[in-house]
Amino acid sequence: MSPAVKYTLGRLGLFVLIFVLLLPLPLNILIKAMVALLLSAVLSYFLLADWRNKMGEQLADAASRRTAEKQRLRAALAGDESAAAQGDRAALADRPVAESDRPAEPAAVSDRDAEPAAMSDRDAEPAAVSDRDAELAAVSDRSEPVAASDRVAEPAAETDRAADLAATEKAAPEAAKQAETSKKRV
Repeated sequence: MSPAVKYTLGRLGLFVLIFVLLLPLPLNILIKAMVALLLSAVLSYFLLADWRNKMGEQLADAASRRTAEKQRLRAALAGDESAAAQGDRAALADRPVAESDRPAEPAAVSDRDAEPAAMSDRDAEPAAVSDRDAELAAVSDRSEPVAASDRVAEPAAETDRAADLAATEKAAPEAAKQAETSKKRV
């Protein structure tokens, strides 16, 4: 039986036991219930400490598993194929894991660092590259198609924003003139 179920049933059992013991007393039933609740809480602190500690360990283990799964999913979303393969439960359940299917240990030096003389068009870009650009470059290195939503905004978008701002600034005086003429009419 789960430690959480044991502890919960133990707390409930203590409450019921104390409540039944208080029934012969000439008190209001709500007072008896409140006294039973308080006494069962105090007694469970001492009597059920072992079950409470086991339940705490179980909850801590579950939290650490959830944290590890979240980190694995984030790594898989960032493009780590070994993390994605580790979490593919359906594929793992269908076939045994062969030695060749296990993820390889990451190399200390990547292939890209080993050959600095080979330059591509991407290397000719400016030095200021954001993390998002680096992630997209890593995705394109794996020869997978990049979705349109993953592409980085071009500098032309910034010039479009500047043109929109300039158009808004030109339109602002005209709108102010129209507002003044409408006030004069009224």
